[in-house]
Amino acid sequence: MKSPFSLRNIALATVALGLIGGAVIAQTQPLPAIQWDVRRLDNLDRNVRRLERALIQRNNQVGEPLVVESDPELIALQGRVSQMDRRLQDMEQTVQRVNADLERLTFQLDESDRDNAALRSRLNDTDNRVERLENAAEAARRAAEEAAEEAARGPRSPTGDAVSDLAAARAVTDPAASRAALEAVATNWPDTPSGKEAVWRIGDIIRATGDQAGAVQQYATALSGWPTLPWAGEVTLKLARGLEATNRDAQACAALGEYVRRYQATSTPALRAIAADTRTRAGCR
Repeated sequence: MKSPFSLRNIALATVALGLIGGAVIAQTQPLPAIQWDVRRLDNLDRNVRRLERALIQRNNQVGEPLVVESDPELIALQGRVSQMDRRLQDMEQTVQRVNADLERLTFQLDESDRDNAALRSRLNDTDNRVERLENAAEAARRAAEEAAEEAARGPRSPTGDAVSDLAAARAVTDPAASRAALEAVATNWPDTPSGKEAVWRIGDIIRATGDQAGAVQQYATALSGWPTLPWAGEVTLKLARGLEATNRDAQACAALGEYVRRYQATSTPALRAIAADTRTRAGCR
């Protein structure tokens, strides 16, 4: 029985022949290093398979079995290739997952951009509305301030002069119209002698209606600071009489005391007589 062929024996024979031929060639020039790449490996694999098929066919014809011994280096190389294939597959799956994640993130970013654009539009609309409201509020505030200033100024002066306004108000015969004119003078010229006189003349109109308490208030306002105007003594006596008439004798006596200290020396006999009568009525000591 003949010994079986093996690929290793064939490969060794082939290598030996190559070495013999290579030794002859090496005497003339050095052999270049073989660059093993995928194409060379594929060619080597195809040639080995052809040899296997040829040997199998020959042995089948002669009736001898073919024993093929595996090359450890080839097996190791195949294992490394399989491992690289698995790693490549894993990398492909990872890349696919990353691509899917990137697509999902891109979609979310697009959605965020659209949402941000909508929010910017709404914010711009809100800013415009707030600005319009602020402008309207500012206009309303200015209008209110102007109205308040106008109200504080009161009625406009008919003549532009305090003395003339007072003279015009005193010339009015109707009590209600006269009071309105005097109130305008008091409002327009509050810190002038004409304005103070208008105040106590309003008191005279109020006293004529029987409102002694209201008249007292007007007299007291006109005498604030105890002015040295010609009418001050007379108005002080009107204040004292009004206080006595409203049963405030102690205050009436105090007002008479101010009259004596401030105005009696320059008063007329008629005013002094009124002061004496008022003192008796109030029971002043």
